[in-house]
Amino acid sequence: MKNIKSIVLISLLFTGIAASAQKRKIAVDTIVVTSHTTTIEGQKVSYTATTGTQPVWNETGEPDATLFYTYYKRTDVQDGNRPLLISFNGGPGSASVWMHVAYTGPKILNIDAEGYPVQPYGFHENPHSILDVADIVFVNPANTGYSRTIPESGKDVNRDKFFGVNADIEYLAEWLNTFVTRHERWTSPKYLIGESYGGTRVSGLALALQEQQWMYLNGVILVSPADYTAINSDPAVSTAINFPYFTAAAWHHGVLPEALQSKDLLEILPESEEFAINTLMPALAKGGFLSEAEKQVVAEKMAYYSGLSEESILQHNLDVPTSFFWKELLRDETGQTIGRLDSRYLGIDKTEAGIAPDYSAELTSWLHSFTPAINSYIREELKFKTDIKYNMFGSVYPWDFDNNTTRDDLRKAMAENPYLNVMFQTGYYDGATTYFNSKYTMWQIDPSGKMKDRLSFKGYRSGHMMYLRKADLKTANDDLRKFIKESLPKGKSAKY
Repeated sequence: MKNIKSIVLISLLFTGIAASAQKRKIAVDTIVVTSHTTTIEGQKVSYTATTGTQPVWNETGEPDATLFYTYYKRTDVQDGNRPLLISFNGGPGSASVWMHVAYTGPKILNIDAEGYPVQPYGFHENPHSILDVADIVFVNPANTGYSRTIPESGKDVNRDKFFGVNADIEYLAEWLNTFVTRHERWTSPKYLIGESYGGTRVSGLALALQEQQWMYLNGVILVSPADYTAINSDPAVSTAINFPYFTAAAWHHGVLPEALQSKDLLEILPESEEFAINTLMPALAKGGFLSEAEKQVVAEKMAYYSGLSEESILQHNLDVPTSFFWKELLRDETGQTIGRLDSRYLGIDKTEAGIAPDYSAELTSWLHSFTPAINSYIREELKFKTDIKYNMFGSVYPWDFDNNTTRDDLRKAMAENPYLNVMFQTGYYDGATTYFNSKYTMWQIDPSGKMKDRLSFKGYRSGHMMYLRKADLKTANDDLRKFIKESLPKGKSAKY
């Protein structure tokens, strides 16, 4: 009888908890502010971290989404016109976690000098953060991080408003207007930084902010950007501009001929680039009408610069997919695959046979360290607490890629705004958005060549997230710091 009473009491207890439990949801409009001190480049820096959610409103003024953000503002300097850096990651569907806790923010992951995860997981001070020269806001688009869409009562979410190239740009431009207004940053020099798909996003935002929100920028930084105009081109362009990456990855793994392997990476890449533009691109342009003799000569040179066999290259008619390269490069060496986003990383497939790796060795490694770090950092350090899951990658598909004019949007934004400068940052071992793809994009932004003095490129000896490598963390932040300082007008009028 005693046991039966206990069971009844326990049952009643859990029934009561269930009845009083609230539906799991994120607050639509909320702020948490904490104060901190850190050391950057040997200098003590005090700052506040404001984290919370800010609504996206529909046409009737009702919230149909709320975006989670983290805003760092330096507090030990009196300068109402400090630059503001607005940071986005990519995907599409990726949270703004990668650059937040591994690149520009005041805290970075516990990882080794090359970027591999170490335990215990966590974070520590970033001695190279650019918070000394600019305030930073990390924005999570809809359904990423803690950001969520909000369906109207009895209706489904209007996915067309959020999940496409142009929809994404339009609502984010409006959201940024509200953010800048709330935090009184209208007079600040403003910069956008976007990684991967974020490069597409900020290229479009540069023009949308000017033409829809009347907000003008001083700079756009494209970190390992995805240029779909180039990526989706015919092989004569897309394959050729990826090829120098093959050389870089093969050099890193020591499988090039001795004549190349004995030289430094930056000595041999110009050779591979020249071959890609002046020999491989014209050969691919001829397609099936390339003569067998020409094809053989090109294949021999491709093998020389890539570490692949002539046979495998000819079997692909010179059009070697990057996915095959990741599987093939070390097939006869160690039998391992190499990473897509960072080809320094190695993977182990079920079989050595096949045309593409089973998984992305580098991404699984990164999720190892990023996921526990960002979850503990936001809750324990920034004091923002919720039961909502932090989406490293959110539900945003299908994504509408139609009518993507972002490359030309960036050109027009530069033409309209003489203050606007653009910098590319990318790693030589990135096999997804390759470094030479970035160079090609930079060349194509302004065909007139009249604005090329406002375009610059920086390369690093790492991959997609080049800042994970300790040496590149410092160099890349120094390049950012220099870019921001040099693109401030210093009283110069915005005119040609």
